Amino acid sequence: MHIPSGETTELELLTFADALEAANTPSAEYDIGAWLYAPNFYSEYRYILGTRGVRPLICVGINPSTAKPDALDNTLKSVQRIALGNGYDSFLMFNVYAQRATRPDDMEKQCNLQLHEQNMQAFRYLLSIGREPAVWAAWGAIIEKRKYLPACVADMLDISREYGARWLCAGPLSKKGHPHHPLYLRKDEQLKPFDTEYYLKQMQIGAKK
Repeated sequence: MHIPSGETTELELLTFADALEAANTPSAEYDIGAWLYAPNFYSEYRYILGTRGVRPLICVGINPSTAKPDALDNTLKSVQRIALGNGYDSFLMFNVYAQRATRPDDMEKQCNLQLHEQNMQAFRYLLSIGREPAVWAAWGAIIEKRKYLPACVADMLDISREYGARWLCAGPLSKKGHPHHPLYLRKDEQLKPFDTEYYLKQMQIGAKK
């Protein structure tokens, strides 16, 4: 379990640029040739965790939990299986909000704009890695836990348009149109297109109500 020790505004945040530089520096803890981990130490927040390859699948959840290199949780084990099963050689786990919390109910009530800004820098970096980036929307209905999360997704969709990203989902959508969480998907689940423009409109309608 990871329960946040306090608000992320109380932390001295590592910028994504500095976190990436550290992630590319040899570590005694894990093989940086196999893993991308930023920050490269266990902390109250995480920008990226994944494996390195030439054709990565970017998976987007809500917020990081306890996983780290060579110690994936069940959700990330499922992400890795589905990525490989759909022809990708690696996976990169990203999250709508970077605060680490095992239970989404423990996430902070207000968005830390500085943390969000650095998280979006991390997202831009992931989209820049290769041609035609593939992004798997996998946040589930957990997005309803905090009012600021849909706005964070909207920022991600704006950024992804700049890079011509292709959005995907796996499994059935919820009644409200939320993409399925990875944990309880079949091992051979196939990815399919996810209509982000329609989804964004639905979120905006819901917010007005």
